[in-house]
Amino acid sequence: MGHHDLDRSLGLYPTMMISMGAMIGSGIFVLPALGYKKAGPAVVLAYVLAALVVLPAALSKAEMATAMPESGGTYLYIDRALGPLFGTIAGIGAWFSLVFKSSFALVGLGAYLLLFAPLSQGAVVYVALALGTLVVALNVSGTKMSGGIQAVIVTLVVAGLLAYVVNAGFVLDTARYTPFATHGSGGVVTAAAFVFVSYAGVTKVASVAEEVKHPGKNLPRAMLGSMGIMTVLYVAVVGAIVGLSDPELLTTGGPGGTASLTPMADGAGALLGGVGVLFISVIAVVALTSMANAGVLSSSRFPLAMSRDDLLPPALQTIDPRFKTPRNSVLLTGVVLLLLIAFVPVIELAKLASAFQILVFSFENMALVAFRVADVPSYDPEFEAPGYPFVQVFGFLAGLGLLTQMGTLPILGAVGIIAGSALVYLVYGRSRTDRTGAVGTIVRARRGEEDDGLASTEAE
Repeated sequence: MGHHDLDRSLGLYPTMMISMGAMIGSGIFVLPALGYKKAGPAVVLAYVLAALVVLPAALSKAEMATAMPESGGTYLYIDRALGPLFGTIAGIGAWFSLVFKSSFALVGLGAYLLLFAPLSQGAVVYVALALGTLVVALNVSGTKMSGGIQAVIVTLVVAGLLAYVVNAGFVLDTARYTPFATHGSGGVVTAAAFVFVSYAGVTKVASVAEEVKHPGKNLPRAMLGSMGIMTVLYVAVVGAIVGLSDPELLTTGGPGGTASLTPMADGAGALLGGVGVLFISVIAVVALTSMANAGVLSSSRFPLAMSRDDLLPPALQTIDPRFKTPRNSVLLTGVVLLLLIAFVPVIELAKLASAFQILVFSFENMALVAFRVADVPSYDPEFEAPGYPFVQVFGFLAGLGLLTQMGTLPILGAVGIIAGSALVYLVYGRSRTDRTGAVGTIVRARRGEEDDGLASTEAE
């Protein structure tokens, strides 16, 4: 596309911190108790299983990011591989998924704020709105600034989590790990589907590829390095929570007898009393704010990339002349984020974020297969995903398997977003684009046609 007016200012460390910051959030501070309710102590295995299903998509995305280091990430790769109809579905779906997840993180702050601040439930929403506004302002004022802040926050949060795990090792109750798989292997699979969204952030950093120095080396290192670190950290922290917390509190300690929304603090109370709860609550607030920041940073790049491809209105590709950030795209993302916080029970909709993320990751594995089969000359990645095509086929099938465990509402939500996105493409984008992606190249090769690099939309 040749757009190089964004600032390439992110080195390996801040890039890795953005990726980890996108994962350190609800996955550690809110979801462990929900997973525990589904699987018992075997929830630690659910995090490992979820990581195994995410890994093929991370490898696929790392390869595609080095071939196309431009803003847009998921949308860009699926559009170029499977054509603009699938690109529109993936772009809008991934954008919604990340905005849901960011608003979920900011509202999830509420449960932790209530532990150390005398706030009513209504005031929590206003605090989340204020934090959301701050995150949007940070992202308008420059990726470098928000990337730098991200690196500091994530470093401090990881240090706090390691201290939590080390201290837990001295006082946890080993009896709480038996029986281990209280709901059998099915419970572990269901829990894996619920905690899947914990890892969604691993590939999120590819959305800002255009702002990363030496993307061919730094993107795969950041994505795979952060994934390895976070898998170990999740297992250690969730294992500590199970060993420290009263099982009854984990499963019924939330509002109305639901699973606890503050499992880290439940364990910290057993570890260090009131001081521990305060310490973990502060870390949770910082980490969840950081996660929302990473979400806005990368999700705002989807409308930017789609606008450049004439699938959304041209106003969304406006780059701020002063800050070199996609101002209108960030502001649109921010408005949707604040509306969700104000009006939607976002914690319920976290399931929607997870369901669509599973679907998008499955698409990404197929996108890589399409690129390799089509053998498009312009597709020349610096990093090649190992184990092709078996790794991608496993990722695709395992993702669909997890999706079936999510329940009716998330699947219906995913179908609704697919239908809405397809409508946007048919009404707005179809008449403005003639790409078919790598799939079109394969179709024309089968027909023995000359590939002119373009194609009519009928070939999709």
